[in-house]
Amino acid sequence: MKLASAVRGFLHAAERKADPAQRSVQRLAQGGTPARELDLLLIWSAVALLLLGLVMVYSASIAIAEGSRFTGYKSHYFLMRHAVFLAIGLGLGVVSFQLSMARWQQLAPALFVAGVVLLVVVLIPGVGREVNGAQRWLSLGPVNLQPSELMKIFAALYAADYTVRKLDVMGSFIKGFLPMLVVILFVGFLLLSEPDFGAFVVITTIAFGILFLGGVNVRIFALLAVLAVVGFVLLIWTSPYRRDRIFGFMDPWQDAFGKGYQLSHSLIAFGRGEWFGVGLGGSVEKLFYLPEAHTDFLLAVIAEELGFVGVLTVVVLFAIVVQRAFLIGREAIKLERYFSGLVAQGIGLWIGVQSFINMGVNMGLLPTKGLTLPLMSFGGSGIVANCIAIGILLRIDWEVRQLKRGATP
Repeated sequence: MKLASAVRGFLHAAERKADPAQRSVQRLAQGGTPARELDLLLIWSAVALLLLGLVMVYSASIAIAEGSRFTGYKSHYFLMRHAVFLAIGLGLGVVSFQLSMARWQQLAPALFVAGVVLLVVVLIPGVGREVNGAQRWLSLGPVNLQPSELMKIFAALYAADYTVRKLDVMGSFIKGFLPMLVVILFVGFLLLSEPDFGAFVVITTIAFGILFLGGVNVRIFALLAVLAVVGFVLLIWTSPYRRDRIFGFMDPWQDAFGKGYQLSHSLIAFGRGEWFGVGLGGSVEKLFYLPEAHTDFLLAVIAEELGFVGVLTVVVLFAIVVQRAFLIGREAIKLERYFSGLVAQGIGLWIGVQSFINMGVNMGLLPTKGLTLPLMSFGGSGIVANCIAIGILLRIDWEVRQLKRGATP
């Protein structure tokens, strides 16, 4: 009896000394975390997207997996890989939740530099792996790392840290805006060298969106917006394959077997789905008609199999995640946790902009662009980066709730 009492006393003492975030995670695992400590709406929306993505990746990839010698003709090849990436992502998401935002702010510059180094390394001939004319991956044995995916979260952290450090001079073009502009242009040069125009658009939006939210001069931001539009037009016009995508987007049926091939088959998938879809697993377009059905055009398969209702569900879930991210950021800023608030809103911008572009491409509202659907599409680096972002977002929310309760996070 004395021994049991001593053990219980030791465990209680250890729990009191443990990090508050770790106690929160332990209580979550035990089913005892009060709802007020974590944003359940954010958690369940993100979990729903991850699980729906897992199911739809399997459905969209069965045909290509069975027909490819690379996969060993196994129908579950992409399902198993996606499940492994998802497990790794969730594990790293829990780890990211354990780190305080003060610690993330300390790491932000180093992580950004590491991301830039990876973007340089991936361009080295013989080191970076080239697929379909794009050199975006680093081979790490059985898996490939895509640095541009990690760079999205690194850019959000660094831009938030930079903005907080430069709050007093954000109204100045030379002292506040120009240094970040130079850095992002350098990162953009590396991304366009791969090329990865989609990642460049997303990272630029994250960085300058955070600067705008952090108080950069409105006139400077307006000038940047004009220059960005002009720059994007020039990039498209001087690149033959990007120009072909624009022409294919404007009238995909004019060259349905050439420039408009992907978009025309995506639109066919949407048309076949109607209100309630043809049923899970019943897609015809995924049978070697629609390219990248389990990655860039996953939403088209969802539209065909689950119909308008399925697409609307996905849109609503993404809207909830983005809304919660901006709400968490606003609450953090109210408590003068400026770094945390800007990171949360940067993550909201990232998920919102990337999902909007992907959906717009699938629906024919935007030109074809190689961007996956966050939290859903097949891709190890993307899923891992998304899970880490959600973990950081939950950490920000948890710290804000602790401060409101008068506790020290």
